[in-house]
Amino acid sequence: MNFIASADGAVTVDGLSGGLHGPGDKEIFDSLRMVCDALVVAAGTVRAENYDALRLTPEARAWRVAHGRPEFPLMVIVSRSLEFDLGQLVFSDAPIRPIVLATGGAEAAHLADAADVVRVPDLGAGVAALHERGATQLLCEGGPSLFGSMIAADLVDELCLTVSPLLVGGGPGRIATGAVTVPRRMSLRHVLTLDDMLFLRYVRQGS
Repeated sequence: MNFIASADGAVTVDGLSGGLHGPGDKEIFDSLRMVCDALVVAAGTVRAENYDALRLTPEARAWRVAHGRPEFPLMVIVSRSLEFDLGQLVFSDAPIRPIVLATGGAEAAHLADAADVVRVPDLGAGVAALHERGATQLLCEGGPSLFGSMIAADLVDELCLTVSPLLVGGGPGRIATGAVTVPRRMSLRHVLTLDDMLFLRYVRQGS
C-alpha cells in the first residue's frame, strides 16, 4: 500500500488527497509505480481522484525493459458496481487494457471494448488471479475502504506512508476504513525526510 496522510491523520483536504502532497512525495509515488507489476485501485478512488492513464516516463519504461519487465505495469480497478466513465483517461488513453476485478454481479457488457473484466468472489481471489497473470509485485493506492478490506483479508505486507506536515482538523477519515481487525505487527525499514515531509516504509514482521 502507498498512502499519504496529514500529521493529524487526515487522508484528504477538501475531499482529495492532492492537497496533502509536497516535495519528494511524487518522486516516491512514481518510483513505486515504476517497479510494480500491477497498480490496484478502487473504482471510487479512480473516479474521485480522476485517474489518468497509467503512463510512465521514457526513463521509467526503459528501466523496466532493462530489468526484464513489461514496458508498462497493469492498471487494475476493483469494482462492485462496474459504473465507469469510459471517456476517463484511465480507460480512453490506456497504453494497455486495464483489468477490472469485478467483485459483484453487475452487468459488464459495456466494458467489452475498454477493459478485461475478471470476476472474483473476493479480494483474495483477485490477488490470486493477478498472480496467475504474472503480477506478483502489487502496488495499491487505495482508497481507504479498499485498504481496510485488504487489511481484513490479511493481504497487506508492506505500507509506504507519507506524513504531510499539515493539520487538517476534524472531518476527513483515516487511510483505512471498515471492520476492526486483529492488529498486525509491522517493522519500520526506511525513514526519509524532505522539506518537513516524512516518508516511512513498513513491512510485515518476518517478510
